[in-house]
Amino acid sequence: MTLVLLFGLAISFLITLVFAPFFIPILRKMHFGQYIREEGPKSHMKKAGTPTMGGVIFLIGLMGGLLVMALKYHMATQETYMLLFVTVGFGLIGFVDDFIKIVMKRNMGLTSKQKMLAQIIIAVVFWLIVARLDYSTYLSFPGTTWMINLHWLYPFFAVFLLIGVPNATNLTDGMDGLLSGLAAVAFAAYSIIAYFSMNLGVAVFSAAMLGALLGFLIFNAHPAKVFMGDTGSLAIGGAIAGIAILTKTEILLAIIGGVFAIETLSVIIQVVSFKTTGKRVFRMSPIHHHFELSGWSEWKVVTVFWFVGFVLAIIGIYLKVGLGG
Repeated sequence: MTLVLLFGLAISFLITLVFAPFFIPILRKMHFGQYIREEGPKSHMKKAGTPTMGGVIFLIGLMGGLLVMALKYHMATQETYMLLFVTVGFGLIGFVDDFIKIVMKRNMGLTSKQKMLAQIIIAVVFWLIVARLDYSTYLSFPGTTWMINLHWLYPFFAVFLLIGVPNATNLTDGMDGLLSGLAAVAFAAYSIIAYFSMNLGVAVFSAAMLGALLGFLIFNAHPAKVFMGDTGSLAIGGAIAGIAILTKTEILLAIIGGVFAIETLSVIIQVVSFKTTGKRVFRMSPIHHHFELSGWSEWKVVTVFWFVGFVLAIIGIYLKVGLGG
């Protein structure tokens, strides 16, 4: 089984690695270049015009890897297809948002109401599928035997998670390779957790996503040749939230995805502080920009955040696998 998962990882990696050099010039030729916000760090202005919507690249790698796994090893389960649905669904929302920003020259893309409605639809459909499979409404506390049954509140919690995580990963995507590296770590952790939980469909999906992201990272790491755009960041968040629900690790996600939570919390703190006191807690939010404006190089910020994400992932794996949580 381990060799099969590694094979799926390798296939997704190779498909992404081969597809990227063909697709990036197409994005450049079509002038699908990144728009840089004027209020962002001035050092980022030189990135203007870098091809975006690169999330398509690793999504192709993911689907290619899963297709090979399904045809060759018959390893795709209903959970695999459910995760593919939520990933591609959120990816399509991001794709439309990116398309409007770049092609239609509307800097804000979809309106907040349009984006929220689309996310709610995908989240509710995913939950309805989960409900038909009679998944537990219990939440487990990592490393303990404590559990709490949300009963009728669980569907609302699940939908909140499915909307909140993609927006957290979207906020994290602000530096070359930051999100792709952190997401790769998270999917590696979940592939291990799913494997030891005998949830093979989730393990196959996580391994394929890991391979695709590692392939993409080669082109996305500093200095980035391509950005993933909302196409990629929302797809990643949808996939991670879906995995947390299917593996019943909703609370553990706060640890494995701890950096995403910190990034989101920094934005909330900044907004609340400024609106209530007129003062900013951070030089700029999300918090990765705070460190950048404090004098850290972009590469230093990214590698430190990767390291923190790696440590949190190890802790998450230990709490779930090592302690049998």
